Amino acid sequence: MSKLDPRIAAVTDRIIDRSRSGRAAYLALIADAADRGISRPRLSCGNFAHGFAAAGEDKDAIRGMRGPNIAIITAFNDMLSAHQPYYRYPEQMKIWAREVGATAQVAGGVPAMCDGVTQGQDGMDLSLFSRDSIAMATAIALSHGMFDGVAMLGICDKIVPGLLIGALRFGHLPALLVPAGPMPSGLANKEKQRIRQLFAQGQATKEELLAAEAASYHGAGTCTFYGTANSNQMMMELMGLHVPGSAFVNPGTPMRQALTRAAVHRVADLAARRDRPLGLAIDERSIVNAAVGLLATGGSTNHAIHIPAIARAAGIRIDWQDLDELSNAVPLIARVYPNGSGDVNDFHFAGGMEFVTHTLLEAGLLHGDILASGADDFAAFATRPSLDGDALRWDAVTQSSDLAMLRPAADPFQPDGGMALVKGNLGRAIFKLSSVDKERWKIEAPARVFSDQDDVLVAFKAGELDRDVIVVVRFQGPRANGMPELHKLTPALGVLQDKGYKVALVTDGRMSGASGKVPAAIHCCSEALGGGPLSKVRDGDIIMLCGHDGILQVDADLDAREPAAPPPPPIGTGRELFAFMRHGADNAEHGGSAMLAGMEGTL
Repeated sequence: MSKLDPRIAAVTDRIIDRSRSGRAAYLALIADAADRGISRPRLSCGNFAHGFAAAGEDKDAIRGMRGPNIAIITAFNDMLSAHQPYYRYPEQMKIWAREVGATAQVAGGVPAMCDGVTQGQDGMDLSLFSRDSIAMATAIALSHGMFDGVAMLGICDKIVPGLLIGALRFGHLPALLVPAGPMPSGLANKEKQRIRQLFAQGQATKEELLAAEAASYHGAGTCTFYGTANSNQMMMELMGLHVPGSAFVNPGTPMRQALTRAAVHRVADLAARRDRPLGLAIDERSIVNAAVGLLATGGSTNHAIHIPAIARAAGIRIDWQDLDELSNAVPLIARVYPNGSGDVNDFHFAGGMEFVTHTLLEAGLLHGDILASGADDFAAFATRPSLDGDALRWDAVTQSSDLAMLRPAADPFQPDGGMALVKGNLGRAIFKLSSVDKERWKIEAPARVFSDQDDVLVAFKAGELDRDVIVVVRFQGPRANGMPELHKLTPALGVLQDKGYKVALVTDGRMSGASGKVPAAIHCCSEALGGGPLSKVRDGDIIMLCGHDGILQVDADLDAREPAAPPPPPIGTGRELFAFMRHGADNAEHGGSAMLAGMEGTL
């Protein structure tokens, strides 16, 4: 393992210093929970009897405390393709727990919404806040005090961050994420994108579009593009929270089953030894590892919101300046759709997370001394599992088999990472450079301002955007409407770009992890609601977005203007139930969370 790059060390040290008081309070919290918190030995007889009343053949073992009891937190539903494989996991995991003298119970279920289903619909306004609902549901499940370790079944966008945030409240317990893997490759993502653009231009029918979508999203497992779900899996590997090599093995295979069995055995072992509690495993170093991996692989911009939120739940403060400085130090070593032509299955075959871990460790860009939960040494995450009969073995991966997709850190696609902080009189925003051709990293054009994404599409169809234009979509922040993704704008804006126009998007909303191609400054802080800068932009104002120099600027005196009136609060589709989350949410750079904002000072 090489010496840590001084630029990575400097950012880590700054995060440690900034987090000192919050981290100390958090560590005191989980130490107190370990010493005095609720657990099976401290439950009253009535409490305890309720906890094992329906435990079947595990009843006597749980009652007699003959081994660790593992909490299974499941995000199963069979509408969401990524989570459909989890249906049989709990019953299998109980069997595998018994193999090593442990027991397992389903402690609770958490919601798992699919951004693919809700994209562009009213339900998307619930998406970001579903993360906090998942965190709270996880805490409720673990609050019973029946458990010695945690196995979390979750993969997709808000589910993994929500599970981690909730489990960190019980950070005295060891925990692992148990993935289910990506679906096998279907219709190529670029072909799907082509047909979407044809449909946006009226050159493909709805039936043709549905056929393409169904050929792409065709079976059980995560979507195969490198969006938020698959970026989650990358981060869990680099934080040491998987069994090594688990991220991108397809569902329903012998290898996937063997890795799930190994995860159960590992959690049982950690719980029996009271080793590697989650609150110690997630520290400043592992948070930096997650950020480095995100930048090196061109991962989802949603994690510019989720990484600060996860860190905050552990008493750690990381901001976009940290991400920006890490991006300057970390080379882009992967090109996976939407940043390249191949999907995550191709990425895995090329060397996948094992090669990523190897080359980043070799370059001194990762903390190799983190307290990994999934293995005794973080170096194990640079090895790939294989089956020798029924037994797992791991072998080093030191080469990429496809240099068009995955390259060593010493010979990257570009010398810096895939994401940048842009700032100016329009606030602070995130620009995903890795998915945009370099000649489009700087766009200067007149603004066309909207407060609803559907109005953008109306203007597009009317030909009103057929020119150089920076589309501003405001009142899309956490406090306005829950900060939806605006991915359905991508085909229309892509058509304009393909016509030769200079096009960009500026918004206080989010874009999908699948979004690419069109320059976009997203997550703008402060958001428009409440008088943020975007609320004062007018049609025709000249905006400059520059990824080279980190600029987001409008040529106007915003201080002399009054903010535009916001749209009415969203109602219907359950959105009014989340009004308290909107009202209390802080900005995207802090995680966009009323729940975490409300925790301030309570640690």
